Amino acid sequence: MKRVRLLVIGVAVVFTVGMVLWAIDFVLRAQAAIALLSPLLAQLFLIAVISVAVAAIIGGLYYFRAFLKPQRRSPPTLPKAKGDVAAVAIAAVEQQVAQIQDEVTQVALREKLQILADRWQQRDIRIVLLGVGSVGKTSIVNQLTGDLGGAVDAPMGTTSVAATYPLNIAELKQIIWLTDTPGLLEASAAGPQQEAQVRQLATEADLLLFVIDNDLRQSEYALARSLLDMGKRLIIVLNKADLFPDSDLQAILAEVRGRLPDLAAADVVDIAANPQPMTLPTGEVAQMEPDLWLLEKRLTEVLRDEGADLLADSLLLRSQHLGEAARQLIQAQRHQAANAVIERYQWITAAVVAATPLPGIDLLATAAINAQMVVDLGRVYQFELSLQEGKELAYTLARTLTGLGIVKGAMGLLALGLQTTLPTAIASRGVQGISAAYLTRIAGKSFMDYFTHNQDWGDGGSGEVVQKQFQLNRREQFVREFIADAIHHLHATSPVALDLPIRQMEEETER
Repeated sequence: MKRVRLLVIGVAVVFTVGMVLWAIDFVLRAQAAIALLSPLLAQLFLIAVISVAVAAIIGGLYYFRAFLKPQRRSPPTLPKAKGDVAAVAIAAVEQQVAQIQDEVTQVALREKLQILADRWQQRDIRIVLLGVGSVGKTSIVNQLTGDLGGAVDAPMGTTSVAATYPLNIAELKQIIWLTDTPGLLEASAAGPQQEAQVRQLATEADLLLFVIDNDLRQSEYALARSLLDMGKRLIIVLNKADLFPDSDLQAILAEVRGRLPDLAAADVVDIAANPQPMTLPTGEVAQMEPDLWLLEKRLTEVLRDEGADLLADSLLLRSQHLGEAARQLIQAQRHQAANAVIERYQWITAAVVAATPLPGIDLLATAAINAQMVVDLGRVYQFELSLQEGKELAYTLARTLTGLGIVKGAMGLLALGLQTTLPTAIASRGVQGISAAYLTRIAGKSFMDYFTHNQDWGDGGSGEVVQKQFQLNRREQFVREFIADAIHHLHATSPVALDLPIRQMEEETER
């Protein structure tokens, strides 16, 4: 095929050079004829011809370069509004979910996706209170629902399960849902499932009220930091402010703001949801009124000014998580299909080599088989390759395997495995077949990496990928199982190939 292409190119070059020489001769003759009438007109004619020729060459080079240059798809233009971005993200996840073959998994993801779509239609805002136990989350819920939305029967004391209440704010059209959660330490003590539920509620919330009762503990800081890094919107609520002198209270607020510089100063507020009784100088005991004014003010401002963006950000984040889950499932099913392709071609290669004597394990001799394997693997990963492209990739990797010494290393590894693990007699052609199958497997696994990373070998090139796959597939237990499986396949396809003693195999390997 390459010789034919070279011959065609050679003929085209000779023809082009001939035409150029003929054109030059014609122009010179024409100029000489015109010069007999007018030398000036002959010079103008020559200048015009040269100008046209130069313009034609420049134009030809431009269009030829444009033709050879790969056309890259321009990235899709994302809408500027966050709500539109969230809608686009949900639509993209729908396309991913449609590619998942497992029906149960697909249905489960579709249900989660439908919840996101419904929330986008309803435009409800979900606020979750988060914090360790006994910081006063339930007291805050009682006061907020009473002051801003009308009293509800929110339980006092320790919360053992998450509970959600509607919170109607006059200035807002959306329904606000306020969720009280068990304390993080209490959830941990109750079991990993309850703690996971609390953290899941936190990641799904549109707005988080992170309640503390002193300076941030290390565990509280780590959680707040991770939520901020995730892109969650937080308001830090310092409860039980009535227990601190004003100077200490301001110092704590300054410390919290300093440790979380991402937050605006207004997003760290102090309140007293359930102030302790105070003994007056007269000896009388006075019960102070709850003071949540700063929180109510900030909460109303955030919901009024950022409500739509909060919902869009939350939906976008959750759709990204669903998209990543779908992507991993798609990748897993592609890997499964790719492994089936590799297994099929490794045994085809083994049978062909075992049935056809070769002077050695020459992967170039089986490149046609491996080329079709590359094409089929590309199709699994949604890349359409021609058979010629598959051949070029197969030849390139075959040379890499040989150049790195992996062909020789694989022969030695399999010879040792045959000698130490199986008493079965095997012909040298059978050994060649097994070795070819093993090398086809290494090549196929390497191409899986190549296609998984969008037809990119990575910074280390194909050599690094091949070396990694060889190391992964040289474990003793795997080699034993591979040899047993290979002998089974060769027995089924060509029993005659397995009728000579193993000593002959060793001598053939040494040669």
